[in-house]
Amino acid sequence: MKKLMTLLALLGILAVVVAGCVAPPPAPAAEAPAPAEAATEEAAPEAAAEEETIKIGGIHPLTGGLAADGTQMDNAIRMAIEELNAAGGVLDGRMFTYLSADSTGSAEVGQTEAERLANEGAAAFICCFQSAVTANVAALAERAGVPLVIDVAVADAILDQGYTYTFRLQPNATNMGESGAQFLVDMAAGNNLEIKTVAYLFDGTTGYGDSVRKAFAAKAAELGIEIVEEIGYDPFNVSDLTTEMTRINARSPDVLAVTGYYNDGLLAARNAEEVALDVDVVYGVAQGTYDLPQFVTDAGDLAECFMDSNYHWDAANPKALEVRERFKAAYSEEMRTGAVLAYQAMYLIADAIERAGSADPAAIRDALAASDYADHILPYPGAIQFDETGENINASPVVMQVQDGQIVQVWPPENQESTPILPCVSWK
Repeated sequence: MKKLMTLLALLGILAVVVAGCVAPPPAPAAEAPAPAEAATEEAAPEAAAEEETIKIGGIHPLTGGLAADGTQMDNAIRMAIEELNAAGGVLDGRMFTYLSADSTGSAEVGQTEAERLANEGAAAFICCFQSAVTANVAALAERAGVPLVIDVAVADAILDQGYTYTFRLQPNATNMGESGAQFLVDMAAGNNLEIKTVAYLFDGTTGYGDSVRKAFAAKAAELGIEIVEEIGYDPFNVSDLTTEMTRINARSPDVLAVTGYYNDGLLAARNAEEVALDVDVVYGVAQGTYDLPQFVTDAGDLAECFMDSNYHWDAANPKALEVRERFKAAYSEEMRTGAVLAYQAMYLIADAIERAGSADPAAIRDALAASDYADHILPYPGAIQFDETGENINASPVVMQVQDGQIVQVWPPENQESTPILPCVSWK
């Protein structure tokens, strides 16, 4: 009996142990995680799709004195991206995402914003409209390993640093200044006019105006032209140039050359008329005023005859006309030349990505360096191709003149919409 009782006790203990090892039936609350798991599964494709978008960073002055140009350039990149995405993107369906940044016109802010965009995953940059800002962004792009396409910025020094990640679409300062001087002499000769003396009014604070002026002056000297006066000013803090115009008038130059931005260029035109400046023509050299439709609107009849040797869109290219029409329809204003270059920069990057077969920044850089892009809307004699420093070897300015209230290309002959009129001053 005692053995039986011991056996029963052991069996009871075993039953308790076994019962403790058996899992209880699932409680209703255990079903709660299922929706979260489903949501995670649904989010996965969305996250993957987000990772597949190719981010392009744009850095321009969206506030401050250059906001009109900067905003247009920003909008032009947006328009190009919308067109590319609507056409199916690149690399069999990858879409672009635009990361926009405001440099505020400050080199330091521009560099900080470029660093932010690099950290956010930008595969390439387009910038900056100002040489000082571009110089800082180019240095950052080199360190970060992100390719930069310069839409507008002329200073030679930007690409004198041995950079391998920066490429410039437009002509540099030396090209702009030298071509400007040569074009002036050639146009004058075609109109039986001899240019002997030039006075030069220029942006003397940002590096842009001075670099163009030096190149123009050196070439002018080769061509037998004397620079009789050179006056620098601060384009962002000038409210009157009458004193400067009076000083120039006292030197009796054949031509007044001007290099600056829009507002100061408009001011210079008005002050020249006020002092009845006695010249054969007012000639912009990389001047951000006299080739813009806004100048004709703002200056009225005064704008007639003004010239500008500058980067431009190809007025003889139907595709360029279509792009400008689409921009005007979208943003209710005439597309400025800087915006055309920003738009073109985006298409150049898309072409590089397709040729690279990758959106990796290093691969894009290599493809940009090997560019042979002929399907552009710029008035260049050949395809967009870059030398070892990143300069576009076929970049060239053209001369525009206001004739009968319209801005027309007048030089060189292969880009002419009309012939240049010299001498020509609206107030004479």
